[in-house]
Amino acid sequence: MSSISLKNVKKAYGDDVVIENLNLEIKDGSFTVLVGPSGCGKSTTLRMITGLETITDGDILIDGKRVNDVAPGKRDISMVFQNYALYPTMTVKDNIEFGLINKKIPKEEREKRIKEVSDIVGLTPYLDRMPANLSGGQRQRVALARAMVKEPKVFMMDEPLSNLDAKLRGAMRVELINMHKRMGTTFVYVTHDQVEAMSMADDIVLMDKGKIIQQSSPAELYHNPNCIYTAQFVGSPQTNIIDGHLPNEIKLGFRPEKVRMYEVENGINIAAKIATREMLGAEIIYSLETAYGTIMAKTDVDMPVDTELKFGVEYDNMYLFGADTYRIPFTAELKDIIAGVFGGNK
Repeated sequence: MSSISLKNVKKAYGDDVVIENLNLEIKDGSFTVLVGPSGCGKSTTLRMITGLETITDGDILIDGKRVNDVAPGKRDISMVFQNYALYPTMTVKDNIEFGLINKKIPKEEREKRIKEVSDIVGLTPYLDRMPANLSGGQRQRVALARAMVKEPKVFMMDEPLSNLDAKLRGAMRVELINMHKRMGTTFVYVTHDQVEAMSMADDIVLMDKGKIIQQSSPAELYHNPNCIYTAQFVGSPQTNIIDGHLPNEIKLGFRPEKVRMYEVENGINIAAKIATREMLGAEIIYSLETAYGTIMAKTDVDMPVDTELKFGVEYDNMYLFGADTYRIPFTAELKDIIAGVFGGNK
């Protein structure tokens, strides 16, 4: 078992409270991703779990045992950092082996583990090389192998792919997913990149200003956001939000890919003019000028700039948000109001 619980956790630096009353459950064997913008508290949360940051108040439990006062090295957690933190004067093999020597693992067992993890991450041909003679992707694999070889209860990763180019990041994401499947160990991963979060996680924790905004599966986070922050953080282009046209400060939202470049029967239809057009291979992103502001559309329908049209959005593809920016129910009464304001079938 390697579940993690944070109960009413607070972190303050003097009078500056960065995390207050944080409650988080990380399931055993899950691939949990903490995601959010810089300064949201995700890395601080990770470091508190590992013991690299002390907590101001509350409790952290691993496997149901309180670890507030347990030293980082005694928590059975392996950490992979953004900068790899390899020993430059040691070979790849020595870097991987170093932690096992410190734990007094017998030589025969060390050799066995090194061989196994080197095969998994594709480092076997590079064991005698120095870190300076490796590519960025290979150095990242060494950092992963060094963590894996300790056979910890939990893997903690803090933006481990941010120094790699886009192609290599994609390849490493696949490797991490496969590694998690093979090992079945709890992974906790920190990133600001929504693509990494959505593609790797089975559980996403979206944070902002030291608080959890929404915790759910990637599909739930995308299709059923609980507030405007979630709706606009996940997905590109951002979710369209129309504000200032409905009563009680209600805001209407819909994703760009739900915009139909033609009129629909069971929804609203809005007059627009194509202002810009971005060809992205199979998809085209349009910005549409309307009486309600600029609306983004993402579709495979090809139209030239300056085309005038009526685009449609079906009621089933809309979100409604209240004055506090959180979701509200889509009632029949609100449907009638929306149809009357924006033009559509009731």
